Amino acid sequence: MLCGLPLRPPPKGQLTYIRRNGRFFLEITGHPRFGLPFGQDRLIPIWVATLAVQQKSRTVHFDSAARMFDFFRLSKDGRHYRRIVRGFQRIFAATIFFGTDDQPGGNRLTDWARFHFFDRLRLWFNENGQPRQGDDSAENTITLSEPFYKEIDEHRIPVEREVIAALAHAPGVLDFYLWLAWKSWVINGSPAFVPLITAFGLSSQLGTREYPVRRFRQLIKQWLHKVRALWPECPAEISQDGQCLIVKSSRACPAVIAAKDRVSEPGSTH
Repeated sequence: MLCGLPLRPPPKGQLTYIRRNGRFFLEITGHPRFGLPFGQDRLIPIWVATLAVQQKSRTVHFDSAARMFDFFRLSKDGRHYRRIVRGFQRIFAATIFFGTDDQPGGNRLTDWARFHFFDRLRLWFNENGQPRQGDDSAENTITLSEPFYKEIDEHRIPVEREVIAALAHAPGVLDFYLWLAWKSWVINGSPAFVPLITAFGLSSQLGTREYPVRRFRQLIKQWLHKVRALWPECPAEISQDGQCLIVKSSRACPAVIAAKDRVSEPGSTH
């Protein structure tokens, strides 16, 4: 679901964002006060998911949002704090719809589900957007929704914190890395051949805007090069004809098995 978030700020007033992958759809609805989540907002569920795994609880506690900045190697200043506060608001208030619209046997079947990341959010900041300091009563708490916590607990996908930190300012490449980590982890047998641009292709599974075929192929080559620089064992390559991304299983990769600084990234049905 994170890979379906918009990469850039949506046009002013736009409160819905839709991605389609064949008969599957993902629709994100933003709150009128806060708007749609986008860009670095996707770091927030990743960080909170990691806290939930570490604390083994659906309700997580932390003393300051500065911990998140340290976690992702982000600079600490008023502008970034205010940006992250607005990101928490956008993530908390957004509703995600996903499902299928199908016509098996000539009958129309609608199978939808509603999802949100957090049930409750309690964050302390002063008037300048800085986190409050020296107040034991100002502990921050976030309660994850039951479906989000269950997904984290039952379908953990190993991704590396240093890679995510390195890509924190490049949400498109970050989405691609997260998608590769998930895809390679769920493959148990033969490699998967994922078309780059079809109704079920890679272009339909990421939060990218529509690109011409040649431009999207170039973009994936650039992103794959950047991911490999951070993840040398990345088990993916572009086919010789340039039509598909070939992804092999990463479960047998020694680097994955031995990794210690790991972030808990929830699995995905998209």
